[in-house]
Amino acid sequence: MACASRLPPAARRLEGKVALITGGASGIGECIARLFCEHGAKVIIADIQDELGQSVCKDIGLAVASFVHCDIVKESDVEIAVNTAISLHGKLDIMVNNAAVIDDAKPSIVENNVADFERVISVNLTGVFLGTKHAARVMIPARKGSIISLGSVSSSVGGVASHAYTSSKHAILGLTKNVAAELGRFGIRVNCLSSYFIATRSAMNFFKLDGDERPRVYSNLKGVVLQQEDVADAALYLGSDESKYVSGHNLAVDGGFTTINPAFGLFGSSQ
Repeated sequence: MACASRLPPAARRLEGKVALITGGASGIGECIARLFCEHGAKVIIADIQDELGQSVCKDIGLAVASFVHCDIVKESDVEIAVNTAISLHGKLDIMVNNAAVIDDAKPSIVENNVADFERVISVNLTGVFLGTKHAARVMIPARKGSIISLGSVSSSVGGVASHAYTSSKHAILGLTKNVAAELGRFGIRVNCLSSYFIATRSAMNFFKLDGDERPRVYSNLKGVVLQQEDVADAALYLGSDESKYVSGHNLAVDGGFTTINPAFGLFGSSQ
Protein backbone atom coordinates (compact mmCIF):
# COMPACT_ATOMS: atom_id res chain seq x y z
CA MET A 1 0.00 0.00 0.00
CA ALA A 2 1.34 3.43 -0.92
CA CYS A 3 2.24 5.31 2.21
CA ALA A 4 0.61 8.48 0.89
CA SER A 5 -2.81 7.03 1.72
CA ARG A 6 -2.18 6.34 5.40
CA LEU A 7 -2.99 9.82 6.75
CA PRO A 8 -6.09 11.94 6.21
CA PRO A 9 -5.39 14.94 3.94
CA ALA A 10 -5.72 17.40 6.82
CA ALA A 11 -2.87 15.68 8.65
CA ARG A 12 -0.43 15.69 5.72
CA ARG A 13 2.28 18.26 6.29
CA LEU A 14 3.89 18.09 2.82
CA GLU A 15 0.79 17.98 0.66
CA GLY A 16 1.65 18.98 -2.92
CA LYS A 17 5.41 19.24 -2.33
CA VAL A 18 8.15 17.55 -4.35
CA ALA A 19 11.28 16.20 -2.65
CA LEU A 20 14.54 14.75 -3.92
CA ILE A 21 16.42 12.51 -1.47
CA THR A 22 19.96 11.30 -2.11
CA GLY A 23 20.81 7.95 -0.63
CA GLY A 24 17.10 7.29 -0.33
CA ALA A 25 17.20 3.60 -1.17
CA SER A 26 18.08 2.47 2.34
CA GLY A 27 18.65 3.53 5.93
CA ILE A 28 17.69 7.01 7.08
CA GLY A 29 17.13 8.17 3.50
CA GLU A 30 14.56 5.44 2.87
CA CYS A 31 12.83 6.28 6.15
CA ILE A 32 12.64 9.95 5.13
CA ALA A 33 11.29 9.03 1.70
CA ARG A 34 8.53 6.87 3.18
CA LEU A 35 7.52 9.50 5.72
CA PHE A 36 7.51 12.30 3.16
CA CYS A 37 5.22 10.30 0.89
CA GLU A 38 2.98 9.50 3.84
CA HIS A 39 2.61 13.23 4.35
CA GLY A 40 1.57 13.93 0.77
CA ALA A 41 4.86 14.60 -1.01
CA LYS A 42 6.02 13.25 -4.34
CA VAL A 43 9.50 11.84 -3.85
CA ILE A 44 12.43 11.12 -6.14
CA ILE A 45 14.92 8.67 -4.65
CA ALA A 46 18.44 9.26 -6.00
CA ASP A 47 20.88 6.46 -5.25
CA ILE A 48 23.50 4.16 -6.74
CA GLN A 49 21.59 1.10 -5.47
CA ASP A 50 19.36 0.70 -8.49
CA GLU A 51 17.48 -2.50 -7.68
CA LEU A 52 16.95 -1.54 -4.06
CA GLY A 53 15.82 1.97 -4.94
CA GLN A 54 13.35 0.72 -7.52
CA SER A 55 12.03 -1.84 -5.04
CA VAL A 56 11.47 0.83 -2.40
CA CYS A 57 9.59 2.99 -4.91
CA LYS A 58 7.34 0.09 -5.88
CA ASP A 59 6.63 -0.63 -2.23
CA ILE A 60 5.79 3.00 -1.51
CA GLY A 61 3.78 3.34 -4.71
CA LEU A 62 4.96 4.47 -8.15
CA ALA A 63 2.32 7.19 -8.20
CA VAL A 64 4.24 9.06 -5.51
CA ALA A 65 7.79 7.68 -5.59
CA SER A 66 10.29 7.59 -8.46
CA PHE A 67 13.87 6.38 -8.71
CA VAL A 68 16.83 7.86 -10.56
CA HIS A 69 20.35 6.49 -10.59
CA CYS A 70 22.67 9.05 -9.06
CA ASP A 71 26.30 8.95 -7.99
CA ILE A 72 26.49 12.18 -6.02
CA VAL A 73 30.18 12.73 -6.75
CA LYS A 74 29.33 13.08 -10.47
CA GLU A 75 27.84 16.47 -11.21
CA SER A 76 26.09 15.20 -14.34
CA ASP A 77 24.24 12.59 -12.26
CA VAL A 78 23.12 15.19 -9.72
CA GLU A 79 22.04 17.55 -12.49
CA ILE A 80 20.00 14.77 -14.10
CA ALA A 81 18.39 13.87 -10.77
CA VAL A 82 17.24 17.45 -10.20
CA ASN A 83 16.08 17.74 -13.80
CA THR A 84 14.09 14.51 -13.31
CA ALA A 85 12.14 16.14 -10.49
CA ILE A 86 11.35 19.08 -12.75
CA SER A 87 10.37 16.92 -15.71
CA LEU A 88 8.13 14.66 -13.62
CA HIS A 89 6.53 17.22 -11.33
CA GLY A 90 7.42 20.69 -12.62
CA LYS A 91 9.23 21.82 -9.47
CA LEU A 92 11.47 20.92 -6.55
CA ASP A 93 10.41 22.05 -3.08
CA ILE A 94 12.72 20.00 -0.84
CA MET A 95 16.25 18.76 -1.35
CA VAL A 96 17.58 16.25 1.18
CA ASN A 97 21.35 15.70 0.96
CA ASN A 98 21.48 12.40 2.82
CA ALA A 99 23.94 10.12 0.99
CA ALA A 100 27.20 9.59 2.89
CA VAL A 101 30.00 7.12 3.54
CA ILE A 102 32.25 6.44 6.51
CA ASP A 103 35.80 5.13 6.38
CA ASP A 104 37.56 2.62 8.62
CA ALA A 105 38.19 3.62 12.21
CA LYS A 106 41.88 4.53 12.24
CA PRO A 107 42.47 6.69 15.34
CA SER A 108 46.07 7.51 14.39
CA ILE A 109 46.31 10.19 11.71
CA VAL A 110 49.66 8.70 10.74
CA GLU A 111 47.87 5.52 9.67
CA ASN A 112 45.33 7.40 7.54
CA ASN A 113 45.98 7.68 3.81
CA VAL A 114 45.02 10.52 1.51
CA ALA A 115 42.99 8.35 -0.88
CA ASP A 116 40.57 7.27 1.85
CA PHE A 117 40.37 10.83 3.20
CA GLU A 118 39.59 12.27 -0.23
CA ARG A 119 36.97 9.59 -0.94
CA VAL A 120 35.03 10.50 2.22
CA ILE A 121 35.33 14.22 1.53
CA SER A 122 34.21 13.67 -2.07
CA VAL A 123 31.00 11.86 -1.11
CA ASN A 124 30.13 13.57 2.16
CA LEU A 125 31.04 17.14 1.26
CA THR A 126 31.37 17.54 -2.50
CA GLY A 127 28.21 15.48 -2.97
CA VAL A 128 26.32 17.79 -0.62
CA PHE A 129 27.75 20.81 -2.44
CA LEU A 130 26.53 19.46 -5.78
CA GLY A 131 23.08 18.61 -4.43
CA THR A 132 22.79 22.07 -2.91
CA LYS A 133 24.05 23.77 -6.08
CA HIS A 134 21.59 22.09 -8.42
CA ALA A 135 18.68 22.36 -6.02
CA ALA A 136 19.39 26.10 -5.79
CA ARG A 137 19.50 26.28 -9.59
CA VAL A 138 15.81 25.40 -9.82
CA MET A 139 14.66 26.88 -6.50
CA ILE A 140 15.99 30.39 -7.13
CA PRO A 141 13.58 31.10 -10.03
CA ALA A 142 10.72 29.75 -7.89
CA ARG A 143 11.90 31.92 -4.96
CA LYS A 144 11.20 29.18 -2.43
CA GLY A 145 12.48 25.84 -1.23
CA SER A 146 14.03 23.91 1.63
CA ILE A 147 17.49 22.35 1.45
CA ILE A 148 18.31 19.87 4.21
CA SER A 149 21.77 18.35 4.60
CA LEU A 150 22.43 15.46 6.95
CA GLY A 151 25.19 16.26 9.37
CA SER A 152 26.09 14.43 12.56
CA VAL A 153 27.16 15.03 16.12
CA SER A 154 30.54 15.01 14.37
CA SER A 155 29.49 18.33 12.84
CA SER A 156 29.85 19.91 16.28
CA VAL A 157 32.34 17.90 18.33
CA GLY A 158 35.52 15.95 17.77
CA GLY A 159 36.58 12.54 18.94
CA VAL A 160 33.50 10.59 17.90
CA ALA A 161 34.42 9.33 14.43
CA SER A 162 37.32 9.26 11.98
CA HIS A 163 39.32 12.30 10.87
CA ALA A 164 37.84 12.26 7.38
CA TYR A 165 34.24 11.76 8.49
CA THR A 166 34.48 14.43 11.20
CA SER A 167 36.09 16.88 8.78
CA SER A 168 33.36 16.30 6.20
CA LYS A 169 30.53 16.73 8.69
CA HIS A 170 32.02 19.91 10.17
CA ALA A 171 32.31 21.25 6.64
CA ILE A 172 28.67 20.45 5.86
CA LEU A 173 27.62 22.71 8.71
CA GLY A 174 29.83 25.51 7.40
CA LEU A 175 28.45 25.07 3.89
CA THR A 176 24.90 25.11 5.26
CA LYS A 177 25.43 28.43 7.01
CA ASN A 178 27.14 30.01 4.03
CA VAL A 179 24.50 28.93 1.52
CA ALA A 180 21.72 29.98 3.91
CA ALA A 181 23.30 33.44 3.98
CA GLU A 182 23.23 33.60 0.18
CA LEU A 183 19.85 32.07 -0.58
CA GLY A 184 17.74 33.76 2.08
CA ARG A 185 17.00 36.63 -0.29
CA PHE A 186 15.32 34.13 -2.60
CA GLY A 187 13.11 32.71 0.15
CA ILE A 188 15.11 29.46 0.23
CA ARG A 189 15.83 27.89 3.60
CA VAL A 190 19.01 25.87 4.15
CA ASN A 191 19.47 23.77 7.27
CA CYS A 192 21.58 20.96 8.70
CA LEU A 193 20.13 17.96 10.53
CA SER A 194 22.54 16.25 12.90
CA SER A 195 21.73 13.02 14.68
CA TYR A 196 23.53 10.93 17.29
CA PHE A 197 24.35 7.23 17.10
CA ILE A 198 21.81 5.01 15.36
CA ALA A 199 22.48 1.29 15.30
CA THR A 200 22.73 0.90 11.53
CA ARG A 201 24.93 -1.82 10.11
CA SER A 202 27.65 0.65 9.09
CA ALA A 203 27.66 2.33 12.50
CA MET A 204 27.81 -0.98 14.35
CA ASN A 205 30.68 -2.10 12.12
CA PHE A 206 32.55 1.18 12.54
CA PHE A 207 32.40 1.06 16.33
CA LYS A 208 32.88 -2.72 16.33
CA LEU A 209 29.73 -3.32 18.35
CA ASP A 210 27.38 -6.27 18.34
CA GLY A 211 23.72 -6.29 19.33
CA ASP A 212 24.49 -6.97 22.98
CA GLU A 213 26.83 -3.99 23.21
CA ARG A 214 24.43 -1.41 21.84
CA PRO A 215 23.14 -0.41 25.33
CA ARG A 216 26.73 0.55 26.24
CA VAL A 217 26.63 3.51 23.86
CA TYR A 218 26.55 6.62 26.04
CA SER A 219 23.25 8.48 26.15
CA ASN A 220 22.55 11.64 28.11
CA LEU A 221 18.82 11.22 27.59
CA LYS A 222 17.73 8.09 29.40
CA GLY A 223 14.70 5.93 28.70
CA VAL A 224 14.63 6.42 24.94
CA VAL A 225 16.68 5.05 22.04
CA LEU A 226 17.26 7.12 18.92
CA GLN A 227 15.67 5.57 15.83
CA GLN A 228 15.81 6.41 12.14
CA GLU A 229 12.18 7.50 12.39
CA ASP A 230 13.19 10.27 14.80
CA VAL A 231 15.56 11.71 12.22
CA ALA A 232 12.88 11.42 9.55
CA ASP A 233 10.45 13.31 11.79
CA ALA A 234 13.00 16.12 12.14
CA ALA A 235 13.49 16.20 8.35
CA LEU A 236 9.72 16.39 7.97
CA TYR A 237 9.68 19.47 10.19
CA LEU A 238 12.48 21.17 8.24
CA GLY A 239 10.81 20.36 4.93
CA SER A 240 7.37 21.55 5.99
CA ASP A 241 5.98 25.06 6.27
CA GLU A 242 6.07 24.68 10.04
CA SER A 243 9.75 25.67 9.84
CA LYS A 244 9.14 28.56 7.43
CA TYR A 245 11.40 30.92 9.42
CA VAL A 246 14.15 28.43 10.25
CA SER A 247 17.31 28.76 8.16
CA GLY A 248 21.03 28.40 8.74
CA HIS A 249 20.26 26.15 11.70
CA ASN A 250 21.83 22.90 12.85
CA LEU A 251 19.00 20.82 14.29
CA ALA A 252 20.64 18.35 16.67
CA VAL A 253 18.70 15.14 17.29
CA ASP A 254 21.15 13.86 19.85
CA GLY A 255 19.45 13.76 23.25
CA GLY A 256 21.72 16.55 24.46
CA PHE A 257 24.97 14.72 23.62
CA THR A 258 26.69 17.74 22.07
CA THR A 259 25.44 20.05 24.84
CA ILE A 260 27.24 18.55 27.82
CA ASN A 261 30.53 17.01 28.93
CA PRO A 262 29.54 13.63 30.36
CA ALA A 263 32.83 13.25 32.23
CA PHE A 264 32.82 16.48 34.24
CA GLY A 265 30.52 18.96 35.92
CA LEU A 266 27.47 19.16 38.13
CA PHE A 267 25.67 16.56 36.01
CA GLY A 268 28.71 14.48 35.07
CA SER A 269 28.22 10.76 34.66
CA SER A 270 30.49 7.84 33.96
CA GLN A 271 27.67 5.70 32.59
